Amino acid sequence: MQTTERLRDAGLRATAPRAAVLDVLDGTEPHEHLSAAALVELVRARIGAVSVQAVYDSLDALEHAGLVRRIQPAGLPAHFESRVGDNHHHVVCRSCGKTSDIPCVHGEAPCLTPSETAGFRIDQAEITFWGLCAECAPA
Repeated sequence: MQTTERLRDAGLRATAPRAAVLDVLDGTEPHEHLSAAALVELVRARIGAVSVQAVYDSLDALEHAGLVRRIQPAGLPAHFESRVGDNHHHVVCRSCGKTSDIPCVHGEAPCLTPSETAGFRIDQAEITFWGLCAECAPA
């Protein structure tokens, strides 16, 4: 499905910044997670002049529409991916901050069941594993 159709199907206007942000995220290497600052540069390279605010507004709209996922591990800036609709988790390098996708721990969402729900109906578990990536780990 084309980007403009995906945006409209999600109830969004197909603006140039929104389409460019989604196209950039869709076109990254598999499982790459981009910061908003990196997205600004890549969107500008794609469509020319675009404000930082337009990219942030696009990310917010895309996230709320379920087309983009925000990952914000503790102590790091938010990163974004267009891999949505499945139940995967993330592993983050403590040294360089590289973030990678990993499959769900136990099958379908929420994949983990807490011992207490505090009255919530749990539908998702977001797990972040921490360690050192292959480039940062001592040989």
